[in-house]
Amino acid sequence: MDGGAKLPVVVYIHGGGWSRGAGSLPVYDGAALAERAGAVVVNFNYRLGAFGFSGHPALEDPTTGLHTNWGLQDQIALLHWVSDNAKAFGGDPKNITLVGTSAGGASTWQLSLLPQTRPLLRRIISISQAHVWSPYLSLTQDDATAVFDALAAAQGVSVKDLRAVPADRIRDWWVAQFAQPRHQRVVDSGRQYRGPVRDPVLLPAFDVHQPLPDIPAISVYTSTEGSFFTGPNAPEPQAPPTDGASLHAAFRDILDQGMPSVSDSTVSDAVALYTDSAKREGRPSDPLALWTELWGDALIRHDILAFTRRAAAQRRAPLYLMEYAHPVKSPYFGVPHESTSPFLFGTYAHPANVAKFGDGPKERETSAAFMDLVAEFVHGRPPASPRLPQWDPVGPDLRQLVLRDGSGTITTPTKTTQLGVLDAVQWGK
Repeated sequence: MDGGAKLPVVVYIHGGGWSRGAGSLPVYDGAALAERAGAVVVNFNYRLGAFGFSGHPALEDPTTGLHTNWGLQDQIALLHWVSDNAKAFGGDPKNITLVGTSAGGASTWQLSLLPQTRPLLRRIISISQAHVWSPYLSLTQDDATAVFDALAAAQGVSVKDLRAVPADRIRDWWVAQFAQPRHQRVVDSGRQYRGPVRDPVLLPAFDVHQPLPDIPAISVYTSTEGSFFTGPNAPEPQAPPTDGASLHAAFRDILDQGMPSVSDSTVSDAVALYTDSAKREGRPSDPLALWTELWGDALIRHDILAFTRRAAAQRRAPLYLMEYAHPVKSPYFGVPHESTSPFLFGTYAHPANVAKFGDGPKERETSAAFMDLVAEFVHGRPPASPRLPQWDPVGPDLRQLVLRDGSGTITTPTKTTQLGVLDAVQWGK
């Protein structure tokens, strides 16, 4: 690479629910995006799980003096390293775009607000971002300390000595702990592990209570985020609902993740609204389809659209909204969470991906259009592609680009009536 070049730099943060994944996976190979965008693409790994996004005073980082959210600390350190070294690999340290998907998308949002990293960033692209949601269920520092104390006791070591315990033993205990019903968990509150914990330096408030980023942003969601959680090879497979009773129970399980208590009437209202909305709009209303919709709305889409409405009202900086709508191949269905990455990076035809995503003309055109948008944006121009209509930042009418089959349309978000259930219960607040 020409050290004298000044190419824009794209730093990508992988997702995985703050507990799995790696920037080195083939799906994130940045070669095609770098070539098409004329940019330097950086992928990296960061700490995950118990030693990534929790905390305990005995595990204070000697460099930072912090004892929480080590994965977020890794991300901060990486951005500073890139800024310090970008020139050596042909990058412009003053033109860094931070991109991330899912948990990584949430990190792009948080890092754009932190005083340690905000000056390093010119713009962000948050894809299917899982905002640090449900304050009722995200661990507090006291919760995190209690869980680490219990983990150390279960392993027969001190908290400091947990670093010497095999990683799989820590992971298995951690997963089993939070898979239990609320009343059986170590934390008295029954809270659930959901990524970063609150701390005064790195996460002074949950996303919903923080200001919006004041730099240009693209925000992306998929048409059926939930089919990642309800379709084949789901990360935590569950038996799908098949009738009214099991659908009611499945809705309760989801709502229970974001509310201190869930009444039968709230669950019934949610089932009724999702059913009525689907029938009125001509969409499938079977139990699997409705369950899939609530999964996607509760974990991803509700918050993305809520933040977009705030951005449209406040107009702190341009925010572009996109619905990614290119479907996957059978037996997978819909447009699942994380179906964007193979098209952003042009890796849809990789042997590990092709059965799910395909490798036909529509896939090639979709990927080319997606990379065109990113290329223009990272060069400081409005996102655009010769394959797509003009795409403007969101305004009061909340217009979005819908990308499917290599072409696009400008619309307003659909399936918004059903979100009223989550608004009514102050979801994530």
